Amino acid sequence: RCESEGAPPPSPLAAIMAQQLPIRFQEVANLVALGINQQYVTFNTLTMESDKYICVREEVNGQVQVVIIDLSNPQDIQRRPITADSAIMNPVSKVIALKAQNYLQIFNLEMKSKMKSVQMQEPVVFWKWVTPATVALVTGSAVYHWAMDGQSDPKKMFDRNPSLNDTQIINYKTSANEKWCVLIGIKSEPGTGRIVGAMQLFSVEKNVSQPIEGHAAAFAQFRTEGASTDSTLFTFASKGAAASKLHVTEVAPGQRPAGAPGFQKKAVDLVFPPEAANDFPVAMQVSAKHGVVYMVTKFGYCHVHDIETGSLIYSNRISGETIFVTTDHSATGGMLGVNRKGQVLSVALDENTVVPYIVNTHKNLQLALRLATRAGLPGAENLVSHQFEQFMAQGNYKEAAKIAANSPAGALRTQTTIQRFQQAPAVQGQPSPILTYFGCLLEKGKLNRLESVELAKPVLQQGKKEEDLLHKWLGEDKLDCSEELGDVVKPLDPNMALAIYLKANVPMKVIQCFMETGQFDKIPQYAAKVNFSADWGTVIENMVRVNPQGACELAQKLATNPNGPQVDFNQVTDIFMKYNCLQQATAFLLEALKGNKPEEGPLQTRLLEMNLMAGQPGVVGAIFDNDLFSHYDKARIAGLCEKAGLVQRALECYDEIADIKRCITRTDLLNPEWLVKYFGTLSVEHALECLHHLMRTNMRQNLQVIVQVAREYSEQLTNEKLIELFENYKSYEGLFYYLGAAAMKTEDPAVHFKYIEAATKVGNYQEVERVTRENTHYDPVQVKDFLKEARLPDQRPLINVCDRYDMVDELTQYLYANNMTKYIELYVTKVNPMKTPEVAGALLDADCGEDFVRTLILSVRGMCPAEALVEACEHRNRLKLLQPWLEARVNEGVQEPAVHNALMKIYVDMNNKPEEHLQTNMYYDSKVVGEYCEKRDPHLAFTVYKRGLCDQELIELTNKHGLFKQQARYLVERQDLELWETVLTNDNPHKRDLVDQVVQTALPETKSAEVVSITVKAFITADLPNELIELLDKIVLHGTTDEFRNNKNLQNLLLLTAIKADKGRVMDYINRLANYDAPDIANIAVGSELYEEALVIYKKHGYHREAAKVLIEYLSSSDRALEYADKVNEPEVWSMLAKSQLANGFVKESIASYIRADDGADYSAVIDATEPADAWKELCDYLQMCRKKTKESHIDSTLLYAYARCENYVAMEEFISSPNVAQIQGIGDRCYNEGIYEAAKVLFTSISNWSRLASSLIHLQEYQAAVDAARKANSAKTWKEVNAACVEAAEFRLAQICALHIIINPDELEGLIQTYEALGHFDEVISLMESGLNLERAHMGIFTELGILYAKYRPDKLMEHIKLFWSKLNIRKLLKSCEDNHHWPELVFLYTHYDEYDNACLTMIKHPADAWENTRFKETIAKVTNSEIFYKAIDFYLEFAPLQLVEVLTVVLANIDHVRVVHQLRKAGHLYLIKEYLLKVQGENIKEVNDALYELYVQDEDHEALAKSIDTFNQFDQIEMAKRCEAHELLQFRRIAAKLYMSNERYAQSIELSKGDQDWSTAIQTTADSGKTELAEQLLNFFVEQKNKACFAATLYTCYELLRPDVVMELAWRNGITDYAMPYMVQTMRHMSLKLEGLEKQGQKFEEKAKEEQNAAEQMATMGYADPGMGGYNGNALTVYGAMPGVGGGGMMGGPPQPPQYGGGMGYGGQGY
Repeated sequence: RCESEGAPPPSPLAAIMAQQLPIRFQEVANLVALGINQQYVTFNTLTMESDKYICVREEVNGQVQVVIIDLSNPQDIQRRPITADSAIMNPVSKVIALKAQNYLQIFNLEMKSKMKSVQMQEPVVFWKWVTPATVALVTGSAVYHWAMDGQSDPKKMFDRNPSLNDTQIINYKTSANEKWCVLIGIKSEPGTGRIVGAMQLFSVEKNVSQPIEGHAAAFAQFRTEGASTDSTLFTFASKGAAASKLHVTEVAPGQRPAGAPGFQKKAVDLVFPPEAANDFPVAMQVSAKHGVVYMVTKFGYCHVHDIETGSLIYSNRISGETIFVTTDHSATGGMLGVNRKGQVLSVALDENTVVPYIVNTHKNLQLALRLATRAGLPGAENLVSHQFEQFMAQGNYKEAAKIAANSPAGALRTQTTIQRFQQAPAVQGQPSPILTYFGCLLEKGKLNRLESVELAKPVLQQGKKEEDLLHKWLGEDKLDCSEELGDVVKPLDPNMALAIYLKANVPMKVIQCFMETGQFDKIPQYAAKVNFSADWGTVIENMVRVNPQGACELAQKLATNPNGPQVDFNQVTDIFMKYNCLQQATAFLLEALKGNKPEEGPLQTRLLEMNLMAGQPGVVGAIFDNDLFSHYDKARIAGLCEKAGLVQRALECYDEIADIKRCITRTDLLNPEWLVKYFGTLSVEHALECLHHLMRTNMRQNLQVIVQVAREYSEQLTNEKLIELFENYKSYEGLFYYLGAAAMKTEDPAVHFKYIEAATKVGNYQEVERVTRENTHYDPVQVKDFLKEARLPDQRPLINVCDRYDMVDELTQYLYANNMTKYIELYVTKVNPMKTPEVAGALLDADCGEDFVRTLILSVRGMCPAEALVEACEHRNRLKLLQPWLEARVNEGVQEPAVHNALMKIYVDMNNKPEEHLQTNMYYDSKVVGEYCEKRDPHLAFTVYKRGLCDQELIELTNKHGLFKQQARYLVERQDLELWETVLTNDNPHKRDLVDQVVQTALPETKSAEVVSITVKAFITADLPNELIELLDKIVLHGTTDEFRNNKNLQNLLLLTAIKADKGRVMDYINRLANYDAPDIANIAVGSELYEEALVIYKKHGYHREAAKVLIEYLSSSDRALEYADKVNEPEVWSMLAKSQLANGFVKESIASYIRADDGADYSAVIDATEPADAWKELCDYLQMCRKKTKESHIDSTLLYAYARCENYVAMEEFISSPNVAQIQGIGDRCYNEGIYEAAKVLFTSISNWSRLASSLIHLQEYQAAVDAARKANSAKTWKEVNAACVEAAEFRLAQICALHIIINPDELEGLIQTYEALGHFDEVISLMESGLNLERAHMGIFTELGILYAKYRPDKLMEHIKLFWSKLNIRKLLKSCEDNHHWPELVFLYTHYDEYDNACLTMIKHPADAWENTRFKETIAKVTNSEIFYKAIDFYLEFAPLQLVEVLTVVLANIDHVRVVHQLRKAGHLYLIKEYLLKVQGENIKEVNDALYELYVQDEDHEALAKSIDTFNQFDQIEMAKRCEAHELLQFRRIAAKLYMSNERYAQSIELSKGDQDWSTAIQTTADSGKTELAEQLLNFFVEQKNKACFAATLYTCYELLRPDVVMELAWRNGITDYAMPYMVQTMRHMSLKLEGLEKQGQKFEEKAKEEQNAAEQMATMGYADPGMGGYNGNALTVYGAMPGVGGGGMMGGPPQPPQYGGGMGYGGQGY
């Protein structure tokens, strides 16, 4: 976005923020600090569709990543390896749109799935989300909208206007209802370089577009005064050559009353500061919250305008870098933007200061009032109040009501205002003032709590109609619902009151309304929703009295609350049972206990017990049927169920086998199906025991159930146990029925056998027959043996077994031996005719008569398998037995080979006309019969094999018996190449015999050319060329048939064979033969290197082109080729000759041949070959010939170049002036590159290519002309080239003209300077840069590079330049140059103005001689952010200016670590230098600071300051300080040490120190404070030893509580100072007597109380009853006298325990003290 434009640097941000501004400006995030590479913070790689996400396409270590920054948590950065050209995040959700070339897709990041994709037909040059569900796509020709939902393709909205051609699209926006769209682009105006804005405004409804000149635009929804809906406003900014304007116009008006004025179009001037004259708008956002327009410019300025009036509110620079992307900021109602440094900046109105700013700065009271009223901003309260009072005084209540309703922050919407309108007199013909006021409030929006109540009171008094109006206002959310409003409404409309209470969140009132309106089911839902807890037990009990069912429903809801039960289940059950509501109690418990939890077992038992005791077995049954409970007392419930006759339920609960057996015999009361299922719950042992019990008790009645159980659980109970069960009780019927089902579930052979056996024993032979026929799991041998032994009346079961398991032989022998032949006939005719061969074989093996066997076979007829039957009989040498059956099958028309094979064998054996039968029968298998005949008659076998085409067998037969003539004839007639291949192989020892018979007999006999052809091919395939030549020579040249002699194929074959096998005969054959394919034969001859033979063929048949090709390519005879071409004089031949000459390097000869051929097709090759041969003159003639045939750019271009090489500039100019399609630019470049500059000059002049012309003129040393050409080219590259040439030629005036056009482009500046510097022209380049400062488009780079040049070559001018133009410098770049050239003062100045105070300080520290100055250093270090610099500065000042160190520390007092400073100075040994600093920071009470300062006090012997400080600042090492003071020679310091020891409870040391200094009062007081008897007695002994009687007496008084009287008396008596101890002894005696007196009184009280208790106990024992308060006292129990209630003896009677007391069973007994 024209980012190459230069701009002045921003003013310091601190200066902006220091002012009381109407905007709030802050940095939300810094992308570079978050790890984003700054080179990817550009318009093409960064997108921000909303204030929710920023998306950056970044390349890290060669891998492309898409980085997503969540602005609500900028530290949470997501990097995804997505190789896309562009990515944009959805404005509201984690959905991303990706673009890779023309392929677009939408991807849901949370669901990790692709939502949509599309392949565009043209590139998308710009795209963005216009709504959360729509992506706008801008291509080179049109704009599309692509919906995220559904599967629709992008929808074309409109075509781009031509005014946007060649522009860079920077934005696209739509109105809120998507009915208006605007496309925005910018471009550089040719000639002036001014950035021009172009926009296209499109109406979706009207489908029309309007081009507009503008740089930035936006849509806004704005409600004008008097309108009921919002209007759509369109605002845009433009900067033209003459003026800059901000326009606001209404494109879609809102609904407004008739006659109401519409929005007036606004157009206000945009003012740009002088230093930003080239600035222009780049982005625009409209704040819906405040109704203002934010416009951002290229140079980082932000303009804030009021959208209603267009008035400027504020304008200032907010960024030194271009803000290239913006969006709305919902949190502040302002705007977010990202600049090239990666700063995410937020700009919004400061709601607290904007209105006062407008009033004070702009003096625009009307604007301030409108903005405050519209946006509810503070600061205009006095203005609003003044207007309100004016209108009220005038009686203009409508305007006053509007003022109050729209007052900022509702300042006038108070009780006072309502009262004023209520009290205001009504105007005749107008509504009352209060109604007017409320009407304005309702029109404005929602009423507050006070207004809602005040409005509802008069409305409800009006009746039903007005109540409906209240309903309407509530539905429109016009009223503020509150408890007071609900109380007002409730007497008239409880339902409306309920709605109000719900919105106002008054739980108790809501529940009360629910109960009054009968909506009990909603109570728990509401309570759970608002997390309200009540005394539900009381609520439910109250409801039970009036609505038991409702109470039940409420209790159920409370019990099943998702957050846990809200009621006690037992309590609720007790409430229902208290009022005999068994049904409700049951329903409640069923719902409450549906979780079936273990801890609910007692309640489950109670529920079942209640219903059983109340005679409700149906409920219990339903509970059991639904398996609701499993934790109840099963033993208790089982007994109740059995008593109630619910045997089934009792069984479900019993666990003991005895109970189960007792109940299970009552099958009359049990459902059989349930009983079967019940057995499934028992263990295997118990189930079998129960079955035995049922069999023993009543087998006949229970047999059906037993069988069902056995069937159902056979797998668990095992078949063996169940079979044993039935067999033990001889119940074969039960066994039969059981196994009938069990056999279907198992493959156990024993089970199936038992089933067959049971069926046999119950006489069910039909089932036996079925099982043996269908079942596959029984043991066939076992069953067969059983059936043979059983000798059933029907042998079909045995037949089934033997037939299925291939025991036919045994079956046949068994039946034949037992004279059951009818079953044999039955078997082969009805059961399995396919087994007839086996039956017949078994009968023959059993010596059965042939007649019976023949009859049996004939009875089967065609159902018998012939092949097996023939094999069975043939194997037993009884084949003739089958002749009648076989002939019968043939007569029936059977075509089965086995039948005919057998019949042919019989005829051959019988010699019954075998040849006739073998030739006429078409159905026998030739291989089988032929093999059978081989041993009997080879000729019959040959006939059979020939008939069946049995090639292999026939070859073997003829080879074996020497029948080569028959074999040759068969092969020729067969015409099978694969068969020929098998016999003509070298491995065949009979090949020569066969070939002889073929040549001598078989082929001469044939008349078919096709047969001959196949044979010849076979010889060719077998690689028998000599034999083939012999064969073909005989047929073609010496044959008697014209068909063979003139056959083209045979002639071709003869020639080909000769070429391959006998090349010497080829020429002879060519001359003798004529009917052959000449081109093909010639090509083959060429391939076999028979070039002369091929040439003869081509010449003989008139193929001149091919003949020439042989001469040129194969014989390589150019002379013969030239002679032949001249002879035939055909263009095609000349062309071939020309190509050959060209390939061999005879370029000029080749060009001549091409001209004779009039062939220009190979002009490319000729052109390529011309340059090495230097045949440019010949090429000109050739290309002129080519131009007549073809209009090719290459031809014209090469001809033009050939003229240049020939230096024929006249022909060149004539050619250029005539029509041509030459690439003049390309030829000019070529001439330029090859140094033909004169030709290049002509060419570039003809096409006005001033850039290349300038380059050519440079080489011709025509510098002035080159400058003129460069001026026409107006290209930076051309200016650079001409400049470099002029500099090198010392043409500095011309060079400067060029350079002034170069330096305005910042990207070219460094290269230009390097050109001058490389040649040593330093003065010239400095002069050039100084001239550039006055340019209109002078930019930061010029000022910066001039500063660098001064730093290198003119350091005396550097500081002046920096001070004058520091705000226009790229300080970062100049810093490095100053550092490299050691300009330290300048470096410090730049660091300071670049806000890099850290580096400024470090520079002064490192180079103090040049750069340090104390005042500047103090000003700079106060702004340093790196705390380490503070400590480096301390070291620096210690070394360089130690007396000024405190000044520096004072400046950074709030930022340094005082502990570290102390350590640093202590280590350096210079603490005394910072005493003043330590005093300033002592107030923070830091230990290290106090230690250092107190150390200085000790060194200075300032005991007063030390004593004062240690009381105030106690954070220091007190013991260490005490030791230091203890050793001091001054008494005052030792007293401080004693005080410190005492405060740290080191009393002994303190006392010793005080005694050493004879400070007796301190020693005595310290001893008293210690509270230690030992220290007091030691001090007393010390005073006795010192004979200090006064201090002895003082110690007794002060330490009275610590001294033991006996020690004091002994010490005084021994040392004769009893008088001094007497006061102490008097006091001690007094104290002791008071104690004894108190003890006596207390003992008397205890004694009296014990006596009273004893008397009371005796009296109670005499009366024989116990006090109810005694806790279970028994009158017959042992009485313990003297014991207190609950104590001693009372503790044995179950009463509550009492604390121990004197005088009872736990004290001194009953005797008292």
